[in-house]
Amino acid sequence: MKPTLFLFLALLLSACAPATATNTPTPFANTPTPSEPTATVSFITPIASATSTPHLGAETNALFTANNIQLGTPKCNGKPTPAQTEGPYYTPNTPERNSLLEPGITGQRLLVVGYVFDENCQLIPGARLDFWQTDSNGIYDNAGYHLRGHQYTDWEGRYFLETIYPGEYTGRTLHIHVKAQATSESDMLATQLYFPKISDNTRDPLFDSALVVRLETLGETLVAYFNFVLAK
Repeated sequence: MKPTLFLFLALLLSACAPATATNTPTPFANTPTPSEPTATVSFITPIASATSTPHLGAETNALFTANNIQLGTPKCNGKPTPAQTEGPYYTPNTPERNSLLEPGITGQRLLVVGYVFDENCQLIPGARLDFWQTDSNGIYDNAGYHLRGHQYTDWEGRYFLETIYPGEYTGRTLHIHVKAQATSESDMLATQLYFPKISDNTRDPLFDSALVVRLETLGETLVAYFNFVLAK
């Protein structure tokens, strides 16, 4: 047989042979595609705490009404509230509450009320106020949280603290400690509130007359008025 015939037969047999299968997978039509990450919406909230948004003011209104408190038109001179030493008795992580009254706390009932402004005399909702003080015997609770607590101003920039008139201790006049902050990015103000017509005021080297509350008696309750102005 001629070589050309052998070549023709070889090519014919090769063309008739079965093709080798390939296993290359193809995607299923219903294969889900990875979802995009859920967008995080950032809200500008006071103190940047999801659980500590300012209340709507109903609680404040109820307390003011029950005690015949007239807070009046907000008044602000734009001067930042003077800072004072924090002192050695501050305890962090206090409970969030407007009332420090609880079983075992005795003394003259005191309400501290007012507004919180910025330097432009704009009211600040959601400003954080942390209060601590002595009991009626002039003793701080340094083991727990008696007469300690923080709160947030309502949507009208108002605050109220239900507590007792503090007791005096050697070396200091009567006072209540406060730490105040407009937002989580703002500077923290540490200061103290004082009471009028206290003889020890003039003997206390820390006393500042700009921090004296306006005090009045309503029935059996003392009401102290003070407006804070917080610097940026």
